[in-house]
Amino acid sequence: MGKTSGGFTLPGESGYEELTLEMAKKWGADVIRDSDGTELSPEIVNAGYGIYSTICIIRNHNEWAKKNLDKLQQTFLMTDPVVAEDTTVSIDIMKDFFAEQFKINDSDESKAYWQVFDRTTNEEIKSWKYDNGVVTVENAVPYHKYTVNFLAWRIWEEISMYNHTTNNWDKEHLMQIDPRYPETQQYMMDWMKDWCETHPATTVVRFTSMFYNFVWIWGSNERCRERYSDWASYDFTVSPLALKQFEEKYGYALTSEDFINKGDLHATHMVCDQKKLDWMDFVNEFVVEFGKKLVDLVHEYGKKAYVFYDDSWVGVEPWGKRFKDFGFDGLIKCVFNGFEARLCAGCEAVDTHEIRLHPYLFPVGLGGAPTFMEGGNPTLEAKGYWKNVRRALLRDKIDRIGLGGYLSLTLPFPDFNDYIEKIADEFRLIKEFHNAGKPYVLKPRVAVLTFWGKLRSWTCSGHYHEHPEVDLINVIEALSGLPLDVEFVCFDDIKEKGLDDFGHRVTVHCPGNPYVRMPNVDGVPFWGPVRSWACSGA
Repeated sequence: MGKTSGGFTLPGESGYEELTLEMAKKWGADVIRDSDGTELSPEIVNAGYGIYSTICIIRNHNEWAKKNLDKLQQTFLMTDPVVAEDTTVSIDIMKDFFAEQFKINDSDESKAYWQVFDRTTNEEIKSWKYDNGVVTVENAVPYHKYTVNFLAWRIWEEISMYNHTTNNWDKEHLMQIDPRYPETQQYMMDWMKDWCETHPATTVVRFTSMFYNFVWIWGSNERCRERYSDWASYDFTVSPLALKQFEEKYGYALTSEDFINKGDLHATHMVCDQKKLDWMDFVNEFVVEFGKKLVDLVHEYGKKAYVFYDDSWVGVEPWGKRFKDFGFDGLIKCVFNGFEARLCAGCEAVDTHEIRLHPYLFPVGLGGAPTFMEGGNPTLEAKGYWKNVRRALLRDKIDRIGLGGYLSLTLPFPDFNDYIEKIADEFRLIKEFHNAGKPYVLKPRVAVLTFWGKLRSWTCSGHYHEHPEVDLINVIEALSGLPLDVEFVCFDDIKEKGLDDFGHRVTVHCPGNPYVRMPNVDGVPFWGPVRSWACSGA
């Protein structure tokens, strides 16, 4: 396997120009990108490479945000249950939440959506008082549990918050602005126009991602900071304005409890009701409609527009019915495994499919363990991730690979740089295999039946490492590298078309009853090649 080049996006770093250009040559890069927290110097920009510029359209606007604090993004929160010890109970509603992430929205239009519940009986309490962060319920039933649903401003953008704390940044917290408001939309359009005019060298604008982040709630307890995370949740999209617009369009009103759901929220593996489906469609329609205006503006300046399908991805489902309407030129997906690579590769709405490999060039990984620091072994991590991803790349074509983060962190790890060189050459060889023809496919075709169907092909609610449905993940991870045609179908598809086109039904998974399995088909063991020599483990 000879030395090749192309199809590789390298993270550059101002102050490390020599290293950047050296690694660009070593890894065969044709594009250099910036990352969150890094910049590209003129020496790098003018070195003859394509330039990706990362923008997060909803953050890095603190000056405007400070003047328009009523246009920050919001969410519903529910307090932890408080047991009434007498006939009066007082609840400090921010007591359990991270004060650097949330701030109470106690405006009149916000409090119209607040709800107080006796969670012992699950009855709503209509009579309550609020004063300076405390809700008081009189005539409470002793020893019953009480909670408050309230709206809070999100005053620290979650991905920036994670990057900030992970890298020990000493800089201002970034807030996120909500494009629901016409004033925010006008600001964003003006900002995007100015940005394009002041970045003539940029060839690709990488949107990270669009407007709304997945739900990531941090708490006040430093020893257990993360209270809740769901990569596929739409709960961070609410505001009084959005709720009013929804009611006007759908003819019925949503309450805070429709989102809070007795404190369980709406994790993606749970039963989904029509209200949630309506809200998701409502958000998706808005995100695509306004997002297209920004993409069109980028195109007017002769630049391509790629979207990074992570971070503020909500409403940007690549397999959804409206995704093509954005007009994106490329899709970028960070991957830990094979099924995420297939998610990216199978999107038909873009010309370029790119994956960002792990480990990310940060001192620690997502789990908090050391990576590019003392005690870390990034080369071993890269080998493990590449082993998982590579088998999927043999089944469906990916056009580009790349890395993100701080390139300077690789200096103490020359073996890592050598291994990435090997990966890059291996990837380009696999890409040539695809250019020569389609990979061999066995029969029969496989159907994976989930509640979400095609909408969430090759995923359900997030990355491999945080997914609660281990059975479903193991199945689709196995399928991602097997020589089989795979289609994700929902229950409506079954009603309309049946399953006659499929020889094996690999798994039936639906929220609320996630492990229902079909019987053997034509005498063939249910799992077939998916679990050769095994069934459910050791």
